Amino acid sequence: MRRRGNVTIEFALSFALLFSVLGGVFQFGYSFYIYNALETVVRDAARYASLRAYNSPSSTPSSEFLTAVRNMAVYGNPAGGSQAVVPGLTPSHIALTVTFDRNVPYRVKVAIQNYTVHAVFFSFVLNGKPYAEFRYMGRYAPTST
Repeated sequence: MRRRGNVTIEFALSFALLFSVLGGVFQFGYSFYIYNALETVVRDAARYASLRAYNSPSSTPSSEFLTAVRNMAVYGNPAGGSQAVVPGLTPSHIALTVTFDRNVPYRVKVAIQNYTVHAVFFSFVLNGKPYAEFRYMGRYAPTST
């Protein structure tokens, strides 16, 4: 009885299954890595925003404050930088919400908006997550207009 080619057929069938499993594990791992990196930058930016002097008299942050928080999230530095900490992340992906209570800043929330994670086999959009929210502990110093 001749068995030439049985090994090749078994390898072809098992390779398809093993490649699918390996690809799925890589896809999940990469997506999890990116999401974890986004959580870190959002938390760092929210912590920074909660301690920075707030110079706007309303819940709409000044452009200076907003730019510094967005730069902190994207580049890890309030002054800005040239390379984003997370691939494809831009300042436009960072949403900042300042909540007032009794006419003073009470909470700051930094979230990711419309960021697309380009994984190997598919892409998905993060909108509103991850986010971090901290109680505002900085100095409230609104500029007079």
